[in-house]
Formats: sequence, structure tokens, C-alpha cells
Amino acid sequence: MRHLSAPSLSFLCDMELTVEGAHLPGKTPIGNRRIIRVTGGSLRGDRLTAEVVPGGDDWITVREDGTIIQDVRILLKTDDGELIMMSYRGIRTGEPEVLQRLDNNEEVDPDEYYFRTAPIFETASDKYDWLNRRLFVSRGIRLPGKVNYSIYTVD
Repeated sequence: MRHLSAPSLSFLCDMELTVEGAHLPGKTPIGNRRIIRVTGGSLRGDRLTAEVVPGGDDWITVREDGTIIQDVRILLKTDDGELIMMSYRGIRTGEPEVLQRLDNNEEVDPDEYYFRTAPIFETASDKYDWLNRRLFVSRGIRLPGKVNYSIYTVD
């Protein structure tokens, strides 16, 4: 069996999402559910600059150990008017006391917890078609009222 080298990462953009409130459907057979509204935001990078169209959601599942599984869907409008659909699954986990501080909406050093996502982009735009054909990963930080991510292309 041939062993291949690890892929490298190249920076795509930084993204900030503003969020508000939570609908709390409660504990289901899958886990404790929360639905967070994405009210806006932006992406800034050399190849991709866009605003987040208000109205996306983060459908969160909270596992018994406090680990959060994200399922996010948002719509982007680029600075040149193109529309890009973005979805991502993610995991945020850490020690119970760190997760409690995050739940209390406190600012926590991102090195104290694990917060990673795997974004997928979909667009009909010829200019941004390359987004349809790449894999991406990100590292996130939860801040009061917003979430920041640094997104990387898997080369």
C-alpha cells in the first residue's frame, strides 16, 4: 500500500457571522437541539469577498458530553454580485468547564477548545466555479454574539 503525504492548506478567507437567540426544541433521540439564527456577516480574502445574506441557520446537536455538532447553511453575496451557497458541518468540544464558559457567552481563548468545520460551497457562477471543486476546512472561535472562522483550502 502506498502512503501519500499529507495535503497542505492555503488560506482562503476569514469569516465573521453574527448570530442571535436560540430556538430550543429540546432533547430528541439524537441529542439536545438548538437552532441559532445567522443574522449576517462577511467573508474577506484575496479570492473571495462576500456578505452573508441574513436568514441562515445553525442546527446544533449537543451530545451528552457537551460536544456540539453544527449543521449550518447560509447564502453569500459576493462583492461583484454573485450568489454562493455555503454549508458546513462542525465540531466544538472541550473540557466541561470550558464548554460551560462558552455556553455562558464568555470569551474563551480558542486554544482551550477544539472548534473545526468542513465548509462546502455551491454556486452557478463561472467566476467562482473553482469553489465547487475544492475541499475546505476551518478553525473557529465563539465570541459573544458572533462566531469567527479562518477558512483554508485543502490543496
